[in-house]
Amino acid sequence: MAAYIIANVEVTDPEGYREYSRQVPASLEPFGGRFVVRAGAAERLEGEATPHRVVVIEFPSVDAAKAWHASPAYQTIAKIRHQHSTSHVMFVAEGAPPQV
Repeated sequence: MAAYIIANVEVTDPEGYREYSRQVPASLEPFGGRFVVRAGAAERLEGEATPHRVVVIEFPSVDAAKAWHASPAYQTIAKIRHQHSTSHVMFVAEGAPPQV
């Protein structure tokens, strides 16, 4: 069953963050990950959280999602994200992909 990582990222240095954005797609490939949502406009409908750069990544399984996040390749580039943003990587959730 598919699994999703959802993040809310407030970019504090857009120039520095570009390098992170450039490197992430290649890190996803070995784990079958793909972007479902990557940035765009977001607004809060309920609750207190303020949406910024919202990212949803789909993986073929929870194990694949966790393996990507823990991988040396991703952890190396995650340091770039930490330097140039404040992030809330919310969770890995199992679910069925949307039907079109």
